[in-house]
Amino acid sequence: MTVTLRSMSVDDMPGVMELEEKLFPEDAWTPAMFASEVAESPERRLYLVAETGAQLIGYAGMLFTGGPEADVLTLAVDPGHWGNGTGTVLLQALLDEAAARRCEQVFLEVRADNPRARNLYERHGFTEIGVRRGYYQPAGIDAIVMRKELDR
Repeated sequence: MTVTLRSMSVDDMPGVMELEEKLFPEDAWTPAMFASEVAESPERRLYLVAETGAQLIGYAGMLFTGGPEADVLTLAVDPGHWGNGTGTVLLQALLDEAAARRCEQVFLEVRADNPRARNLYERHGFTEIGVRRGYYQPAGIDAIVMRKELDR
């Protein structure tokens, strides 16, 4: 299976929202939140979609602070494609762009009850640096804060 990445567009919103609501039913981003994020300047945001053929199978987004840091804002892969490397492809594309923009560190928050995502991030050099209690609402799930130092 070949996965291709491209920039997310407003035309992707139906597929993105379908996947968002499937994966994050309690705390899914709204269409307005995604539209606002995608409309941000490419200097500040990067949103990608992963496709196989014409099927959207994942997406990811990153915030660039304008300084030496970047934040992974979201990363999602359709469960039917878990274990095929799509999450790695998306995450590596974000990390590569952060490095190209001369960022020194990348941060993210991940649900404490999502071991699959935590393992992905750990495999790519992220380490846990803190906890945000009750961060994910309305369920009150903790967020594990993670950081990766980028090679300069």
